[in-house]
Amino acid sequence: MKNISIEQIRPELTWRLRQRILYPESKLYEMEMEEDNHGYHFAAFKDNHIIAVVSLFNKGNDWQFRKFAVDETVQKMGIGKAMLEHITDFALTNGGALLWCNARVSAIGFYLKHGFTHTGKLFSKNGFDYEILEKQLIPSPGQQ
Repeated sequence: MKNISIEQIRPELTWRLRQRILYPESKLYEMEMEEDNHGYHFAAFKDNHIIAVVSLFNKGNDWQFRKFAVDETVQKMGIGKAMLEHITDFALTNGGALLWCNARVSAIGFYLKHGFTHTGKLFSKNGFDYEILEKQLIPSPGQQ
């Protein structure tokens, strides 16, 4: 999609889209996560409107992304792919070896298509089923 920019933003700017796409039954104030102030938050903009958000957290050489949401009007147009590439590059630039997420079961196909692999670690939380998926950013010892 043309005319898209991806920028780092303040955590509270993720909340409205996060709530509308991922948790429509929840209140806006419930979107704040305790760890928001310890992460990096990114948004894709089109015509000065936020159309996608994701939050990224560093845990040593591992980077976890959470609360990845793309506006339903622009899904399947490459925005999610562009956001994944952006955070992958960000994690690599900052010493990341592994990128991972708690993927909703409904989104697993998207992540597999973009280089993530199953871990077999499944769980349910707040009425949603998840699997932890991961992507090696640099080969681990023995894979080189």
